[in-house]
Amino acid sequence: MSALRVRGRGLPDESPVDLWIDGGVLSTEPIADADLIHDGGWILPGLVDAHCHVGIEYGGGHTDLAGSIAQAEIERGVGALLLRDAGSPVDTRALDDYDDLPRIIRAGRHIASPKRYIPGLAIDIEDGSQLPEAVARQARFGDGWVKLVGDWIDRSVGDLRPLWDDAILVDAIAAAHTEGARVTAHVFGEDALPGLIAAGIDCIEHGTGLTDETIEMMVQHGTALVPTLINIDTFPGIADSAIRYPVYARHMRALHARVGDTVGRAHDAGIPIFAGTDAGGSIAHGRIADEVDALGRVGLSPTDALGAACWDARTWLGRGGLEHGAPADLVVYSDDPRGGADVLSNPELVILRGRVTDRRGRAASGSGYGDG
Repeated sequence: MSALRVRGRGLPDESPVDLWIDGGVLSTEPIADADLIHDGGWILPGLVDAHCHVGIEYGGGHTDLAGSIAQAEIERGVGALLLRDAGSPVDTRALDDYDDLPRIIRAGRHIASPKRYIPGLAIDIEDGSQLPEAVARQARFGDGWVKLVGDWIDRSVGDLRPLWDDAILVDAIAAAHTEGARVTAHVFGEDALPGLIAAGIDCIEHGTGLTDETIEMMVQHGTALVPTLINIDTFPGIADSAIRYPVYARHMRALHARVGDTVGRAHDAGIPIFAGTDAGGSIAHGRIADEVDALGRVGLSPTDALGAACWDARTWLGRGGLEHGAPADLVVYSDDPRGGADVLSNPELVILRGRVTDRRGRAASGSGYGDG
């Protein structure tokens, strides 16, 4: 296979980009006789969905290996080449053997307590004292992340309530950090946030219950936020179905109504924000461009919103961008990818591990790379 070359402009600074690709790796040093496959437009490192669930079916349930591959292919087709899987009951490590699928950073399985999360998805901890051990186990199983369920509806009170005591959270998060893993948590409401943040959690998912106090706590602790805005759009429907729990329904509607202000204030305060769709379950895969658009509507600039799903997210997750020696995972656009979801979700070329595909995931003709 001959070496490849791409030229264009990059972001965030719109500077010229001239890259060579050989053996699945980027080079900023010229390679003789490389095949120039794109000249002009925009060249970015592969997009990132920082909160998705490979193996969980859209609409509910689990899928098999073939279904997980199909989900990963959808993500690849829209240029999402790095996926942070924020909890899945399906062991998707077999996908690592496929050179033509996105890279996945796994958090193992969700950790919850009995009857306090979606049935079949989480590992249930009967006693809170078992949480540090469970966290350490999932840290060893995953790829540097652990996912807690921070709050969920408690049907005995009819509203969102935290799952864990603050003291045990300190030990649990310390256990993950000892294993070299970071911890994130699903949190919809207000009450679970102070204990999680004070215990040193690394990230909050959703974060619809953030207040001025907990925003300031996150700033002080350097805690990141993945707000999953297109998933928050499902809150009114969840509330409509919760006819037996009117307090919970009102709470979910209120969280939804103020989410733009909530995330906007978090951004203004300087909290690192990254783009995640929560694909799997109630959200279809392949919608990272919609999440970028949603981040723009709550106050992020077009460049910052795209960075939350690209170069900034890659840095946060410890993955390379366009530098010399980085994996050759690129998305290429003729038009400015900040131009909206229709542009961002339709890259002209997707280059994964040095393999060129079109936006539909088929091997590109004339690329010099076959289907094998």
